[in-house]
Amino acid sequence: MFTVGIDIGGTKIASALVDQHGQLIREKRVPTPANDSAALTETVVQLIREMSEGHTVIGAGVAAAGFIDADQANIVYAPNLSWRNEPLKAQLEAQLDIPVLIENDANAAGWAEYRFGVGQGTKHMVMLTIGTGVGGAIIADSRLLRGGFGIAAELGHMRVVPDGRPCGCGQNGCLESYGSGTALLKSAKELANSNLPQGSRLRQLQDDAGELTGNEVYTAILERDPGALGLLSDLGSWIGQAIASLTAILDPEMVVIGGGVSASGDLLLNPIREAYLKHLPARGFRPELEIKAAGFLNDAGLVGVADLARKALS
Repeated sequence: MFTVGIDIGGTKIASALVDQHGQLIREKRVPTPANDSAALTETVVQLIREMSEGHTVIGAGVAAAGFIDADQANIVYAPNLSWRNEPLKAQLEAQLDIPVLIENDANAAGWAEYRFGVGQGTKHMVMLTIGTGVGGAIIADSRLLRGGFGIAAELGHMRVVPDGRPCGCGQNGCLESYGSGTALLKSAKELANSNLPQGSRLRQLQDDAGELTGNEVYTAILERDPGALGLLSDLGSWIGQAIASLTAILDPEMVVIGGGVSASGDLLLNPIREAYLKHLPARGFRPELEIKAAGFLNDAGLVGVADLARKALS
């Protein structure tokens, strides 16, 4: 029993035919026509058809960053794709002969970890994706928590600093403004452009490349540059504090850390764990959750949304 998974990103669309065990049978990635809504929809239709060819497919799941309504039919808000109240399910099903389910990409990634990744065996799990922004997924009693309006688990928009840094959501002081890859790069540029000695390696990498990007910051991290590691530790501290607060509300057994920044491994996870324990309410009188790196790399959204479609449509 196969389903198709589609993961729409700001720069590429990933697609795959997925079996009931979460295994990718075939896959393809193409550039995202982000500025042309009609072309984007047509691209998704063609990918679903291509992935389905020669197999019996019961449905397709489409994951995208943004707010998905409670009916899992409309993309209410997708900042990277300029979608506003886009009836994507209806648009796709008008051109396909299989049903389609729409889901938030972080929810899909979290579900993949719960079903097939490091979250297997848990009933209560949280995932945080640390990339350009901070995404979230909540599994509560073995169910994906979507909320009354379908847009639960926007964990990157928890306020951690009253009247803090501006956030793309229009508020100030959100976790995303302190604990994302974008925040890390911003801090790295500030350090590189300062006269502080701990910014010397970042400054050198910036001069060599002509511009400091995430690649140069990651290079400095892998080299164990003290300045870059200090910034990564600060980022991890914000995430760990947020996890401590989430523990008081959700009491999960495990928090899974995914996204591009998680490639730093224990260099990121250790500061997260330390800050979590430091700020854990009633520490010593309650069980302590596990904090693990995601098991999936680039395929979590595909696997998760395909499995969610199978669950909903079979």
